[in-house]
Amino acid sequence: MSGIYIHIPFCKQACNYCDFHFSTSLGKKEAMLSAIGKELEQRKVEFKDAIVETIYFGGGTPSVLDTSEINKLIETVYDNFKVVENPEITLEANPDDLTSEKLQQLHASDINRLSIGVQSFFEDDLKLMNRAHSSEQAHQSLKEATALFDNISIDLIYGMPNMVKERWLQNIETALSFNIPHISSYALTVEPKTALASFIKKGQLAPLDEALAQEHFFILKERLEEEGFIGYEVSNFGKLNYFSKNNTAYWLGKKYLGIGPSAHSYNGENRSWNIANNPKYIQAIEKGELPAEVEKLTTVDRYNEYVMTGLRTIWGVSLNRVASEFGEEYYEYIIQQSKKHIEEGLLVVTQNVLLVTPKGNFLTDGIASDLFRIT
Repeated sequence: MSGIYIHIPFCKQACNYCDFHFSTSLGKKEAMLSAIGKELEQRKVEFKDAIVETIYFGGGTPSVLDTSEINKLIETVYDNFKVVENPEITLEANPDDLTSEKLQQLHASDINRLSIGVQSFFEDDLKLMNRAHSSEQAHQSLKEATALFDNISIDLIYGMPNMVKERWLQNIETALSFNIPHISSYALTVEPKTALASFIKKGQLAPLDEALAQEHFFILKERLEEEGFIGYEVSNFGKLNYFSKNNTAYWLGKKYLGIGPSAHSYNGENRSWNIANNPKYIQAIEKGELPAEVEKLTTVDRYNEYVMTGLRTIWGVSLNRVASEFGEEYYEYIIQQSKKHIEEGLLVVTQNVLLVTPKGNFLTDGIASDLFRIT
């Protein structure tokens, strides 16, 4: 099974923490959607033997598109690829776009999963992040969306400056009150060249507190597990049968095709990424060219990626797979590098699978880097 990711590079406004590729001008929307459709047609040969299990609209903010535009792209996928009978089709959406009319239109479309970028239910948090929606819109969109859609995920950000644990817990409780089956939650991070980085550098905002973020993470994990959620990846919690099929495919190393400017693709041997420039992307596609860079993955690259993604999930890193796919040298290396983390209670080996313990959850990326090979 494989997946198709479609990057919609438009947003109403720039969030202060975001470094994804997007434009706040919709002037080239028609030309962009035409180019995305053409790229799907041009690249069908890459998936000629694959069956598409998931279609994911990310961004940017895909919900700025009209439902008819979304439907046309889905139709283009069906026209050019083999698709399973009931694929997971996800739309990332912002609460301010999810009007009653828009939700009814989406419900009538092939979209069967919504990923709603709430981030926080507090007005001052949303203003600090420069989100386009209000707290009231977050509540209203979830109230109406849950009446129409069964499969809904929301995003929440923790580690906000000066957010005491009681306030963070209130965010979690508000999310739970809507009975949604999936929550993705990420620590606020400072990316270079973002407004957030500038605010901190100028002293307008206090530096982020990693200890606070860690405390928030464990509060989140404990509370969601009490409600039957499973933390199947460090940042993702779902009820049974509601794990994101799209994201799970990434973490399990399945092939995927990334369509649109800045989108990444992976075929098991190579990774490629499209140019992160809207006009240049459109111009190239119109000429029948693919504006992408390709990286041939070495054995070291593939090993490191498997370790990184595996440790972040409940499926862990299979030591048997390391031995069979990468060789005895890699097997001995990961065993040796894991020892200190096992002794510290951060890693455990169960049925020859290396897993991060609850104690090590928040430190997963750092632990993985200790297990990486350089050469």
